[in-house]
Amino acid sequence: MRLLFIGDVVGRAGRAAIAEHVPILRRRLALDFVVANGENAAGGFGITENIAHDFLNAGVDCITLGNHAFDQREALVFIERAPQLLRPLNYPAGTPGRGAWLYETPRGERVLVMNVMGRVFMDAMDDPFAAVEKELAACPLGLACDAAILDIHAEASSEKQALAYFADGRVSLAIGTHTHVPTADWRILPHGAAYQTDAGMTGDYDSVIGMDKEEPIRRFTRKTPGSRFEPAEGAATLCGLFVETGSDGLAKRVEALRVGGALAQALPAA
Repeated sequence: MRLLFIGDVVGRAGRAAIAEHVPILRRRLALDFVVANGENAAGGFGITENIAHDFLNAGVDCITLGNHAFDQREALVFIERAPQLLRPLNYPAGTPGRGAWLYETPRGERVLVMNVMGRVFMDAMDDPFAAVEKELAACPLGLACDAAILDIHAEASSEKQALAYFADGRVSLAIGTHTHVPTADWRILPHGAAYQTDAGMTGDYDSVIGMDKEEPIRRFTRKTPGSRFEPAEGAATLCGLFVETGSDGLAKRVEALRVGGALAQALPAA
């Protein structure tokens, strides 16, 4: 299978990149399944139902979230009727929505997607390791699914790496999100999982992690409250990771993808 994971989509600029590039990438790379992290899609904070529909119409198959999952209060309602939208699996019991789902591609292949949130330097959550273990036991790669994708939404690179090695050999891809800067460590781990510590963001990189520069700089220099953060609105770079799996569901090829905007371009060969 050919998989694409797209890093955190930030604001209007990121949404425009999804609409422009995903349909082309699906055709050019013959993609079977596309996941995008959409937790910053609505003005930098959360996601709305209309935006989720726009992503799906552009060719995204699954949208993962993170610590801003419910910043748009409407998400508390529409997430219940949207299996394509995943909030972190390790939210407390009773939280609306779901943190994992088994999808089927048009060719009949089954893809398990899991979304977990880290606990280092972030809000207190249930144990992400135990949450992943439970899902993998219920839906083992190669038996109940043909591919498995784990979005690790976390601040600490150490926690992302630990979760990836924990799932290695049992997922096709373990990918970090949340810090909005693409790391240069994409590779295949010893037991066959593709990995990158952070996929980067899909947004305007002439910014402070996707936000217009003025207010973050003002807060750092003056240490006083000010106006709300606003997403930067220049041309966005769509950042992600392309993975091709073998018949066993494990990765046999992994390449970074960067299209548009300010960053150096990187497009996997078809």
